Amino acid sequence: MSPWSKRIHVLARWVLGAFLIFAGIGHLGAQRAEFQAQVPSWIPIAADTVVVVSGIVEITLGAALLFARRRAPIVGVIVAAFFVVIFPGNIAQFVEGKKAFGLDSDTQRFIRLLFQPVLVMWALWSTGGWGWLRSQVKSKRSPT
Repeated sequence: MSPWSKRIHVLARWVLGAFLIFAGIGHLGAQRAEFQAQVPSWIPIAADTVVVVSGIVEITLGAALLFARRRAPIVGVIVAAFFVVIFPGNIAQFVEGKKAFGLDSDTQRFIRLLFQPVLVMWALWSTGGWGWLRSQVKSKRSPT
């Protein structure tokens, strides 16, 4: 990887980390009600509890993206998995027609769904998680 490419990856990782920290703080503060609108109605846990716990997780993952350089690929895989785990909340917001974050039409809520795979790819690409996952799969396939 060229030095320029490496810098772009690092910058992308830092931006994603800052984004997660900012979103996590929003979970605990002013945007709490907005995030509660994304908790699926079928979750048997109080929406506020889900929002607070996911906010703490987001802050933790964001900090890990910023400061865990040596473990960045593993952190990237965990962040990508987190984005997959919270995706049902975005789907619920669309299906249940809940208004939050200025998304007040089905079209806007549907378009938002398309960004979740982008976040998953961003987490894996910016951290080297793709390569780490490939190496794990390859090592499991090769005979010892």
